[in-house]
Amino acid sequence: QVQLVESGGGLVQPGGSLRLSCTASGTIAGIDGMGWYRQAPGKQRELVAYVDMIGAGRTQYADSVAGRFTISRDNAKSTMSLSMNNLKPEDTAVYYCYGKIRTPAGVPYAYWGQGTQVTVSS
Repeated sequence: QVQLVESGGGLVQPGGSLRLSCTASGTIAGIDGMGWYRQAPGKQRELVAYVDMIGAGRTQYADSVAGRFTISRDNAKSTMSLSMNNLKPEDTAVYYCYGKIRTPAGVPYAYWGQGTQVTVSS
């Protein structure tokens, strides 16, 4: 069984910063990639940022966060973090950790965290 445990999030004023972290645990043979999605009320879930956990660690960002958010990885700890700077009210959403994780059978599956609320408001 695989679990993704999120930490961080909370309430911050516009222009402020927050850091989200996500750690994978359980019966894991390997992690192909990890990332964050978010879902605001009345909107679809969207990709925020993603990092390959193998190889060179290629990253991908939504246009709306590029230059403000930075995703990083710690393979030894099976952890991925998202540093969010210059936060805007439109960043308010529930942020979900995502992992593409291989079980001992070798097949990759998609796993999700429970979500953490980020609220940007004065």
